[in-house]
Amino acid sequence: MQENETAPDAAAAASASAPEASATSEAGGEQTPEAPPEDITYHAVEKDGQVTAIWEMQGRKHLRTIDPRSRQGLDILRLYTSDHHDEQSEP
Repeated sequence: MQENETAPDAAAAASASAPEASATSEAGGEQTPEAPPEDITYHAVEKDGQVTAIWEMQGRKHLRTIDPRSRQGLDILRLYTSDHHDEQSEP
């Protein structure tokens, strides 16, 4: 069996028998607390009132830039504007 392939049963048995192994660093063998992953957020970059880019961020880390004219960009903008519109229309 190749090094990067593991059988599902072997992986489950290893994780069940040694849960602390996943929390140890390979170099020092010390346990490191696992930080919860930060939420992914989207930030619209505007110029002259027009959205020119959408930044996908995880915490302070920039993951990628999305074209606002793309299908995914339009979906993100549509979700934001519908949420934003709902907030303004509530009494």
